[in-house]
Amino acid sequence: MSRSGYYDWLKREPSVRDRIDEKLKTQIKKVFDDSEGRYGSPRIWKVLCKQGYQVSRKRVARLMSELGLIARVTRVTYRGPGMRRFLAAGEKLRPDGSAPAKRDTVWVADVTYLKVKNQWNYLSVIMDLYSRRIIGWRLDTKRTTDITRRTLSNAVRKRAPEAGLILHTDRGVEYRGAEYQKELKRHGIEHSLSRPGKCTDNAHMESFFHSLKAELIRNTTFQSTDDLKYALARYINHFYNRKRVHSGIGNSSPVEYERMTA
Repeated sequence: MSRSGYYDWLKREPSVRDRIDEKLKTQIKKVFDDSEGRYGSPRIWKVLCKQGYQVSRKRVARLMSELGLIARVTRVTYRGPGMRRFLAAGEKLRPDGSAPAKRDTVWVADVTYLKVKNQWNYLSVIMDLYSRRIIGWRLDTKRTTDITRRTLSNAVRKRAPEAGLILHTDRGVEYRGAEYQKELKRHGIEHSLSRPGKCTDNAHMESFFHSLKAELIRNTTFQSTDDLKYALARYINHFYNRKRVHSGIGNSSPVEYERMTA
């Protein structure tokens, strides 16, 4: 390169594409920070498209790389302590295929294990399959029928579903206890159970727990169960339900999806 060419290059104004990239970087950083570092390039790209930006997914990935932004995602494979006990009675009532046509017709529920300083905590969750919204959750240091029954009672009180609602769970004993079954009958809820060895029957809850652990739990140290409960409340109530985009519901958040389809 000639000396004059070099100095011409130094004085050259940024190109139109470079200026657009700088604006995109600002917006990408804002979306990334709003997600508390949980969004990778695919979700940030979807958010930008919803905001009216015409940009490719590869371009978003490149700009994120230039900014040094790496999403908080880790592999989650641990299933928790001990073996689950299963009961043979009951059948799968949840329909396969497409999602329910309206809210509060099919709910799914499950329990997962979260550890705080060598103390296991048990998180019980209920999701509305229509909107993917978490409509009830409860954290306790004991895994009993009571934790799942209280989660169900809270969800029913908030949503007031009509009789005939299907609640799908696995075959864990916390869902087969007499008190839990009594609560289901009291509200006219039909109990659907995953088939033995078919974890995909409750895939939406498995997916939620994977996201929760990858985006919140892993690489985070909680000082107490209260700290964990506070973090769960922020993640579930404010981020997951109100902000996090889901490809299965038109790249909307659960609350936004219910509002649009009301």
